[in-house]
Order: sequence, then C-alpha cells, then structure tokens
Amino acid sequence: MSDELPIITRAYALYKPIDSINETLPKRRRYSLGNSTEQTLLELLRHLLTAKHAPKTHKSLHLLKAQSELELLRFKLRLYLELGIANETRIMQLQSQIAEIGRMLGGWLKSSM
Repeated sequence: MSDELPIITRAYALYKPIDSINETLPKRRRYSLGNSTEQTLLELLRHLLTAKHAPKTHKSLHLLKAQSELELLRFKLRLYLELGIANETRIMQLQSQIAEIGRMLGGWLKSSM
C-alpha cells in the first residue's frame, strides 16, 4: 500500500476499526447497520479507486460519488452514537479520520474541476 494515494490508504485503514466495532454490536444491529456501514466504506473505496484511474474528464463524477458515500458514512457513525451501541471514544476517533479524508477529498475534487 506504500505506493497508494494517501486518501485511499486512509480510507482503507478505516475498515479494520469499523469491523472491530461491528463485531461487538448486538446481532440485530450487526446485520443491519453494521453491514450497511461496511458496504458504504467499501463503496467509498471503490469510487476513490475508480477516480484514481479515470480520465481527467470523469474524475469529478467519481469524486462526487465518493463524497456522497463519505457523508453517508458520517451519518451512520453518528447513528452508532445516538443509539448508544458503540464506544463513544472510538467513534469520535473514526469521525476525526473521516474529517481528514473529507478535507483530502475536497482538495482533490477542487483540483479536478
């Protein structure tokens, strides 16, 4: 992963802590919100990777889709907090990492337009 774009590396690094949190969720939440959160993160990664390889004229489309997935991920993690189903400190750490990814994504999107 050392030759990967930093934004992709950071997004990739979110998977393990989210998976770890999902393992501790009640069964009902694990198979609904937990799986949905993991799928959202995987979609985010898919759009970032697609944007990386897309021609310049198509990059912004994939980056906008990635931005949408990132926002959805933020909302899902906020649900974890509001439902009281995950450790607040761990979720806050993930939200901080997501904010950093958002800043990177915003910069990439701005430079591609």
